[in-house]
Amino acid sequence: MFLAVEAITLQQLNQRIACLLNTPALQNVWVTAELSDVAVRGGHCYMELLQKDGNGITVAKARAAIWANVFRNIRSEFYASTGQDFVSGLKVMVRLSVAMHQVYGVSFVINAVNPDYTMGDLLRRRREMLERLKAEGIADVNKSLCWNEPTLRIAIISSAEAAGYGDFMNQLASDPLKLKFQTMLFPAVMQGERTPQTVIDALRTIEKELDLWDCVVIIRGGGSSSDLLSFENYDLAAAVASFPLPVIVGIGHERDITILDYVACKRVKTPTAAAEFLLQLGKQSVEKLNLLGREIALCASQYVAGCSQQLGMMEGRLPSMPGAALTRAQLRIDRMALALQQLSSRKLQPQMSRLESLGSTLTMGVSRYMENRRGRLDSIAQLLDALSPQATLKRGYSITRFNGVAVRSQGDVPEGSVLETTLADGVIYSVTK
Repeated sequence: MFLAVEAITLQQLNQRIACLLNTPALQNVWVTAELSDVAVRGGHCYMELLQKDGNGITVAKARAAIWANVFRNIRSEFYASTGQDFVSGLKVMVRLSVAMHQVYGVSFVINAVNPDYTMGDLLRRRREMLERLKAEGIADVNKSLCWNEPTLRIAIISSAEAAGYGDFMNQLASDPLKLKFQTMLFPAVMQGERTPQTVIDALRTIEKELDLWDCVVIIRGGGSSSDLLSFENYDLAAAVASFPLPVIVGIGHERDITILDYVACKRVKTPTAAAEFLLQLGKQSVEKLNLLGREIALCASQYVAGCSQQLGMMEGRLPSMPGAALTRAQLRIDRMALALQQLSSRKLQPQMSRLESLGSTLTMGVSRYMENRRGRLDSIAQLLDALSPQATLKRGYSITRFNGVAVRSQGDVPEGSVLETTLADGVIYSVTK
């Protein structure tokens, strides 16, 4: 059972809250927050303002609105300064007042936006990503790659339904030089949260078949600048920066810039400009080939002309060349004969003198040698004469033989044997007893 109390109406309660909120401290306050659930209805812009901690957890939330009478100017000024529409995901600095509506309750009414804060936040995040890429040593890897000549095999990362992809292909097809480009589309989502991962997946697929391609083109047509926020992603920037083939980035309009423009080998303003760049590379290759062809033709012409001139000179000289050659050969032979004769004289004369000297020496040597040998022979002859058996017999010796063999012992001769005794002046026969 409730005691009797005096109640007020909801309208009265709202009026009391309105009185409490209507203070200078809650009017025209600058607040930083992140936009969420942005929607435009009836010219008014409705949203939620979020504050997140370092872990991305929402710690504060409030509904806010920008009424149509100021939203048009705020929106155009914001876009002109940042190149971004007023969309979810942006960090903003807004000037607001706390208001209490009799029907809709408490809300924040925004009456001004500082675009420099939003631009500064985008630039800060981009600068942090670039500094990280530089610290890891990959920021300039793709930018330093050289282009293959000719660059005709193109791997395209885009959406098949994107108008930019169609513009790119049409521009290539309109090539007046009729270059034979080989292209293949590697589909990716080019708008929204899935963009970074799908583009990275396409790059990985291309990397598995690097030998088939000369470069990679990442293209996306025009649209809201807020759609390009999905390309402000570190993992995607790192994949492009370290990719082993030159990457061409043509995303959005000429005024649009993403972090990919800082790390890709070539940045162009639109998909059509990407095709024009490739056509220009092809044109340069054709011009180089034409120049090389002209240089080869000129060199060949000059060489043939020189050969013709030499041939003409040789043709004129040919009749006299055999006689001249024979004359030169005869002169050479004569010179060689004279030189040989002189050389022979110089060589033979010392040798002849030496031979004559050796002849005299040899004659004298032979004479001395023969004289020495003759004297020795005389000595030997005298010795032989002195030692001969006849000389021995003359000195009174004799030789007794039995059956033609000299007797050396008495026992060698039996009794009754006939002995033959040789003396210096004859032979005596005797019989043993």
